[in-house]
Amino acid sequence: MTVVTRFAPSPTGFLHIGGARTALFNYLYARKHGGRFMLRIEDTDRTRSTEEAKRAIFNGLRWLGLEWDGEPVYQSTRADRHVDIAQALLSKGKAYRCYCSPEELAVMRQAARKRGSGRLYDGKWRDRDPSEAPRGVAPVIRFKAPLKGQTVVEDIVQGAVTVQNDQLDDMVLLRADGSPTYMLSVVVDDHDMAITHVVRGDDHLTNAIRQKQLYLAMGWELPAFAHIPLILGPDGAKMSKRHGALGIDAYRDRGFPPEAVCNYLARLGWSHGDDEIFSIEQASGWFEIGDIGKSPSRFDLVKLTSLSAHYLKEMDDTRLIEKVMPLIADRLGRALTGKQRDRLAAGLPGLKGRAKTLLELSEIALLYCRERPLEPDDNAIKLLDSEAKAKLALAREALAAVERWSENAAEAALRTAANDAGEKLGKIAQPLRVALTGGTVSPGIFEVLGVFGKTESISRIDDVLQ
Repeated sequence: MTVVTRFAPSPTGFLHIGGARTALFNYLYARKHGGRFMLRIEDTDRTRSTEEAKRAIFNGLRWLGLEWDGEPVYQSTRADRHVDIAQALLSKGKAYRCYCSPEELAVMRQAARKRGSGRLYDGKWRDRDPSEAPRGVAPVIRFKAPLKGQTVVEDIVQGAVTVQNDQLDDMVLLRADGSPTYMLSVVVDDHDMAITHVVRGDDHLTNAIRQKQLYLAMGWELPAFAHIPLILGPDGAKMSKRHGALGIDAYRDRGFPPEAVCNYLARLGWSHGDDEIFSIEQASGWFEIGDIGKSPSRFDLVKLTSLSAHYLKEMDDTRLIEKVMPLIADRLGRALTGKQRDRLAAGLPGLKGRAKTLLELSEIALLYCRERPLEPDDNAIKLLDSEAKAKLALAREALAAVERWSENAAEAALRTAANDAGEKLGKIAQPLRVALTGGTVSPGIFEVLGVFGKTESISRIDDVLQ
């Protein structure tokens, strides 16, 4: 059997954290077993579905590295097929036409709730003669659900889930306008796409009971079901924006590397021994649905940020530069020059251990890309009094005498100058930092000198002294 999984979002909003984790688990399971990972856009809600939301889903999945197999399937294009199956159920006597008015249905629901029954529809038209149908009333088509016994779904994550059939009413398959309902469409699409494993949030668990009945009524092979627990906030409450319930694009824009996000999402409810940090390729080799826990996971932005810092520190320098350059260009309002790119390449390895996100790294690395003359910040300006400038002149003289420039050579020259003048090196280093970077905080001053080189360093000192 070829394993086939699917991710089936509705394009009515952004790709949120929970949806991204569902997609990731489906992707990992398919790749683990050499199967196929399919994407289906459930866009039957025409009033709420948007092209912007579809793009957000596609872009979010691609950014995470979750490439699907084949072309996306659009549920809205398959309505005729869904209607055909409803008609097939009618012909088999496993569905019927219902002519109840909204008012009648409201009375039924109220009565059912009073007696504590889950059957909100009382089956009024279930066995009536079609000749009794009122004229001019468009019926809905309802599924003739079993009345006795129980329906059991053997869920890979949740275990056996049992519902008494007398608690389930006859669900609508086709609305009065002829349009198919979600419950029918999902079953037909999963069958036609040869989905072998339905992995989704546990808010769909009750749907699985009804959907199993449809599979059996059509004589179709059941997929395996796996309903994964929700993601909660760190306080155990339902996820909200204050917890980080944002679109995946928001984490991208905040500068989290996709590898870190995937790694973190994989650990939300699934584990492989004591492994905390691993690649998506490693996870693809390890992942089994049965290892997913039953309890809800708690989203922790602090842990995600810590993981992000790790991935930045370990990232290949060439790839890191490619990611950071556009962010710096956005800050500068223009593309980087060749000289700026060279300085960034030289300085970034020493900076990447200081940042937790790409956005933070781009802010720190901006010091290597600002052009002269610099505009020191307010704190820096306060430091540049006459005494500081005298020490800066001392540093300039020492650095100008360095013949073979390097970080070590610059350090040696400054230490010798400070010692000869009876000054503490720190008293010289701080005004020098202001001259080179325009601020009071930077990487080690000798590292900065090594990145800028002799000509640029002396020029920046002269800008301040003059």
